[in-house]
Amino acid sequence: MALVVVAGGVPVATAAQQETATVSFEDQTTAGTTVTVDTVTLPEGGFVTIHAASLSDGEVLGSVVGSSTYLEAGTHENVTVRLDEPIAESGTFVAMPHKDTDGDRVYSFVADNGETDGPYTADGGAVVDDAMVNASASVSMSDQPTTGDTVVVDRVELSQGGFVTIHDATVTDGEVFESIRGTSEYLAPGVHEDVRVELDTPVTENTTLVPMAHKDTDGDEMYTFPETDGETDGPYTADGSAVVDTAMAMPSDTATVEYSEQATGGYSIVVDSAYLPEGGFVTIHDGTVTDGKVFESIRGTSMYLEPGLHRDVRVTLDSPLNETTTVVPMAHRDTDGDETYTFPESEGENDGPYTADGGAVIDSGNATVSASVSYTPATSNGMTVTVDRVELSEGGFVVIHDPALSGGAVFDSVIGASEYLPAGVHEDVTVTLDEPMRSSQVLTPMAHKDTDGDEMYTFDESEGEADGPYVANGGAVVASADTTVNAVVSAADQSGDGTTVMVDSVTLHDGGFVTIHDATVTDGAVFESIRGTSEYLAPGTHENVEITLDTPLEESGTLVPMAHRDTDGDETYDFPASEGADDGPYVAAGSAVVDTADYTVEGMETEMDSGTETMADDQTTEAMGDSEMTDESNTDVPGFGIAVALVALVAAALLARRR
Repeated sequence: MALVVVAGGVPVATAAQQETATVSFEDQTTAGTTVTVDTVTLPEGGFVTIHAASLSDGEVLGSVVGSSTYLEAGTHENVTVRLDEPIAESGTFVAMPHKDTDGDRVYSFVADNGETDGPYTADGGAVVDDAMVNASASVSMSDQPTTGDTVVVDRVELSQGGFVTIHDATVTDGEVFESIRGTSEYLAPGVHEDVRVELDTPVTENTTLVPMAHKDTDGDEMYTFPETDGETDGPYTADGSAVVDTAMAMPSDTATVEYSEQATGGYSIVVDSAYLPEGGFVTIHDGTVTDGKVFESIRGTSMYLEPGLHRDVRVTLDSPLNETTTVVPMAHRDTDGDETYTFPESEGENDGPYTADGGAVIDSGNATVSASVSYTPATSNGMTVTVDRVELSEGGFVVIHDPALSGGAVFDSVIGASEYLPAGVHEDVTVTLDEPMRSSQVLTPMAHKDTDGDEMYTFDESEGEADGPYVANGGAVVASADTTVNAVVSAADQSGDGTTVMVDSVTLHDGGFVTIHDATVTDGAVFESIRGTSEYLAPGTHENVEITLDTPLEESGTLVPMAHRDTDGDETYDFPASEGADDGPYVAAGSAVVDTADYTVEGMETEMDSGTETMADDQTTEAMGDSEMTDESNTDVPGFGIAVALVALVAAALLARRR
């Protein structure tokens, strides 16, 4: 497809006119979170960015919906681009190669107001190609053993939410309704892994199953496709066909365990998969089990697992491993039916192992004692990053590296480090960044030691002499994932006459407003706490935004600048007038994107003791609890559920920042 427009002063040329950079972007179906660019050539390296069709209306910055990771100079095929926010509607999108003009391997075109990382050009225009993208779904399921009553679908991605329905192969013969074997519970828009589906009609022999992604067309979160004769909750489609996969389900009464060698902090082991036909446990033995030490070799046991297939079973160890060792995961029964593992206490009378071919069902492999880090795709408020899980054998830190790490910038890529973490397991570790991060990018949390024992991270200052990374299998222990930043707000403590507030900087990738709330927002006064709002701010970064307050401050206190969207596109702040239905806040990691600043009204006594600050923390925590309880009982009141949810979002954000 050709596209020739002039977008906001940026001429756009057809793909046929390219001489240096090139891009090919074909029509496709997406499940909502990614698109695929067929080929892109970048003579000097850079990115391929996806713009919405609004690019042709002059929205150069606001049209950006996602960008690839940094791509080295050369030609790249089948480049997957993760979108900043999932798309729910089909439409035309534009792939555009962009340079990395500042050399930091981070796409900063929007955050820097178009001054860096601009597009490649040819014949006086930006190099582009466009494609029709159909928002749909994807589903994948692997061959598996089954009890006959349940199966596990590996992955389901739904652009608009819905269900995954298990059909048998007769669906290909036109038995649309009769082929249905079972359906999942309602699945929200997004990605779902290891979805267990109970079968209404059990599988009694090896059977080809057809998992199919279905919509929730009537919005009731109830699957009514068969009852309505197909009028509601029909399948997602792509290229004219239902979105499906196929897999063989094989009824089996033989247990299996699969384990891959791994690095661990010594406190847990992850078993890749376990099939327990009658339910039970996965027990971790050490290598001495082969010497006959049946009970002494036990290092830890999983919680009770229902009959069927289970993946990524994490087993917490009773005592930490202190050296690299062979571990032997073993499938155990629940012979007494109490869902409690009593094999050692009963001296083997209860909960013995599953057997096959005359021996216990096991797998084995090394566990390297070092560290482990888990980090999944996340959103960030630009000030902090939360790492899902860190396990350290000797204590230390989790350090956040930006994409410059891939270019060899070992020290310069560090953008934040956690406080000292003792040896053990740490979940939801919040790391405050050294400087605000204003663009989406791939971040790499890395486990670091505390080699000098001072509980202070000094890897950078010591030029690598101290506090180096944990290593395993010849490399540093890391995890990497896309981190989306759509808004950042930064405001400093300040003083004045109470009529205006200065927000140092605000970045809004989709445009919108920055609203000043007072601290009563955490008490539930969502609308009453609004003191003033900026004029409409275009996509990009705005500095020194002065906001005139509708209600001047009469006393000193804490203010909460909050980033708000322009959801109805009218460039007018309608959040209070719509009772929260329009122009709601930007959200990151489940919390509203905010900052806090103490405001001193000049000429007034403003001494704030620690007791006041503690009280504010308590009010924040109470607001979180109250909002959760109130939301359950008032969701039928128009606008109320939205307002209560916002209280929880703000309270969570403020609590995280105080921590």
